[in-house]
Amino acid sequence: MRFVPTNCLREGMILADNLYNNYGELLLSGGLVLNDDYLKSIRRLKYNGIYIDDDISKDIPVLNLISETIKAKTVKGIRDVFIQSENGRKPSHKQIVSTKAMVEEIIEQILSREKLMVNVVDMKVFDDYTYYHSVNVAVLSIVIGVALGMERQELCELGYAALLHDIGKVFIKKDILNKPGKLNREEFEEMKKHSLLGCEHIKRGYGMSEISVLGILDHHERFDGNGYPNNIRENRISRFGRIISIVDVYDALTSDRPYRKGLLPAEAMEYIMASSGTLFDPELVQIFARKIAPYSVGSSVLLSNGNTAIVMENYEELCMRPRIRVYQEQGRDVEPYEIDLSDYRYLNITIVEVV
Repeated sequence: MRFVPTNCLREGMILADNLYNNYGELLLSGGLVLNDDYLKSIRRLKYNGIYIDDDISKDIPVLNLISETIKAKTVKGIRDVFIQSENGRKPSHKQIVSTKAMVEEIIEQILSREKLMVNVVDMKVFDDYTYYHSVNVAVLSIVIGVALGMERQELCELGYAALLHDIGKVFIKKDILNKPGKLNREEFEEMKKHSLLGCEHIKRGYGMSEISVLGILDHHERFDGNGYPNNIRENRISRFGRIISIVDVYDALTSDRPYRKGLLPAEAMEYIMASSGTLFDPELVQIFARKIAPYSVGSSVLLSNGNTAIVMENYEELCMRPRIRVYQEQGRDVEPYEIDLSDYRYLNITIVEVV
């Protein structure tokens, strides 16, 4: 299967996997042939793209780290928690248990697929950015935790903190949260309160451990001491805070927002790596870079020689040099063939962009 951006979808293409709406309900079943009505539904929900099956890619499996079913269920659950908090209500015991159970489900799937690099192509629903972002940050934070060798209980605490890291934003004025442009100084000072507000709110009835609460409080602290709310630096920042800060920025950079188009995963990874030692913990950046694939399996890429290919496999130690299947040469369709960019014979070929 391969990932096709929404604006490139055409009638007659075959949907490769189930597609869910922003309430976690099944929208379209895998195997359907796309028609005009289906395409309108996909565009209306503002998906950035979907996976399709075709002759070029039908034998390329895309193994997402967690299933779309679990992701959709967790998005719905976290939406309910945020809305309840926004309305001034504490979560019920049942809701807390349910949220923690979702984190445990995510952990179970990640541990079962521990050897996989993370496939970062993400079918976010644009209008539900906050909730999809929360789930993505939880998933990627747990990936780092697994790579660090954390025990299951610590992974649960990390995932729970990451899932609720932005809960404080429900207390920020909507015109600031949704402003389609750069915040002015006063607005930014108001926005900066969300980590402290979230921390204080979480203490009142969420059953969260102290280290998890610190992760929420610290997720905007910076390794060089120029973050907020406490301007602490290096190892004075909680480990959960240092992990969540990397993932939070990465997912935000790769997401479409009202005021800008999201960066490609490779571009966002370059930013994270360039900020190692200033914004982010260098050790954690190295781990993150090994686990997140800049070019996801199933994505189409343009090569420096003008050819176009589909990514087939990624390697942790050579994340910029995947195994690929070339299907166009200079814009002309050819009989597909495979090359491994990690092979020294192809060192003169690089990936220019995702197409």
